[in-house]
Order: sequence, then structure tokens, then C-alpha cells
Amino acid sequence: MRIAFERNHGVCVFSSEWDKYAQKTYEANFNEMPAGDITKINEKEIPDHDIMVAGFPCQPFSIAGVSKKKSLGQNHGFLDKTKGTLFFDIARIVKCKRPKIIFLENVKNLQSHNSKKTFRVITETLKSLGYTPYYKIMDGKHFVPQHRERIIIVAFNNKYFCGKENFSFPQIDNRPMPKVADILEPNVDKKYALSDKLWGYLKKYAEKHRKKGNGFGYGLVNLKGITRTLSARYYKDGSEILIPNKNKNPRKLTPRECARLQGFPESFIIPVSDTQAYKQFGNSVVVPLITAIANNVTKSLETNE
Repeated sequence: MRIAFERNHGVCVFSSEWDKYAQKTYEANFNEMPAGDITKINEKEIPDHDIMVAGFPCQPFSIAGVSKKKSLGQNHGFLDKTKGTLFFDIARIVKCKRPKIIFLENVKNLQSHNSKKTFRVITETLKSLGYTPYYKIMDGKHFVPQHRERIIIVAFNNKYFCGKENFSFPQIDNRPMPKVADILEPNVDKKYALSDKLWGYLKKYAEKHRKKGNGFGYGLVNLKGITRTLSARYYKDGSEILIPNKNKNPRKLTPRECARLQGFPESFIIPVSDTQAYKQFGNSVVVPLITAIANNVTKSLETNE
């Protein structure tokens, strides 16, 4: 999201990231080490800023995350004391710093989670802080060959904009969809091909669920089409996005192909292991989609000024 706003004349004055491997990637690309755990940072120490950009953890709100926590007998959403409440760290900083605009990104399921109560709490919290929220579910497939629906919330400071935000989300549905073939590397190391054992397991697993009438199984990609959503668990077996491999077992995407699938520039440095890279790109955003929205956000700010 930093890349997206920098492409729209933004200057980053503060960043926070607690994962040491993500910090390493961030430093390699932006020449600065982000501050650590946001829950331990005093909001008064954060520099003043026009736009707050945040992607708070998805797990407490995502369909898969909710199912997992329920099966373990754990709370989820705002009852999740470890991750769900990070939204309130956003609110804590907003209350102190009063940015002109808040830009939030999360999984599509945030809107329907817990009978829509979670999303209601988020929007009502923003309104109580003096902000007018706009939100929309948008799909990255119009910019990259990946089906990736995410909810974007853009909230405007009422005292600054006085109800005249002049904002709308970009119209992207008429954009031609790119193809998977466009992001593939020409020569890929054989280590990315699935082993006979793993490929055999995935086929048996898919067949078992097919007989039960379920939709679970691996995703063998049509190179002229788009992929499923890249997830942070991709490092485990790559099953949701498998590339056909002539006369061989299918293969996983390489980290560079994952970067392309999310729309990162070719110059983006990947200084970590494949496992960490898969986690980071799976947790990231479709850069050109966020860039398009950021363009409308910054236009709204510039028009008001």
C-alpha cells in the first residue's frame, strides 16, 4: 500500500510491522526499518499525517479463520483478544492524530462476519470519531490474473471535508482481464514441481471431496485465465494455484511469479526464503488496484485543499 500511495505523490512518515521477516523485506525495499508491534507504540509518538493506511489482520474475520477458531473453541472477531482488537489500535491513533483520511483494507467476509455485527461496529466507530466512511468490495482480477476480492474502506474527516469529499471508487469492471501466462517465468527450477507423493495426495484428497459433493481440491490453472486467491498458506503445498508442467507433475508459482500476481514492480527485492516470501505475498494486496483507489483518494484531498 505504500507503493500505491507513493505513486500518487504520497510520502510515508511512519510505518509499523511486527514480523521480523516482513521487516527485512520492507527495509530492503524502502531503506528504513518499520517500528514494531503497534499495540506497544504510544499514539502520541506517531508523526502527524494526512492519510492513515492500514491493513489490520484478516484471520478473525475471514471465513477460513472463523471456521478454524470455532473448531478450536476460540473466540473470533472483536472477541479475539490477540488480533481482532487491532482495529481499536487504529481507532486509538485516529482519535489522537485526526488524519484527514483513513484507508483500510480487509477480506471480503469482514462485511458479513458475525451477522454483519463486526462491520457495523467498525463503521459506527469511525462515525463516532467524526468520519464519513465509504466502502466497496473490489476484485484485483481487473489488474492482475488473480481472483482476489477485498473490502476497501475510505473514511473522511468531517471537520476537514464538511461533507464535501467529492470521492468515488474507480470504475474498473470494464478493464480487460490479464492472463496467468503473462506473469510466468520462462525457466523455472525443478524444485518448484510437486513431488509424486504430494501430487498423489492432492489428487486423492480432491477425489474424496468430489464424491462427497464438496468443492475442495487443488486448483490447476488455465494459463489463458486467472488464478484463485493467493493465500498466506501457499507455502505449504501450493494447492490453490498449480501451474501445468509439460510431461511433469504440476508446479507451484515461484516467489517472483507471486510478486507479479500481486502486481509488484519487477524491481521489488525479495530478500527472504521462499517460505517467508509466499507468506508475505499471500498477505499482501494487489498493488495496481490499491494504486487506482489511492489516485481517487489523493484527488479528493487535493481538490478539497
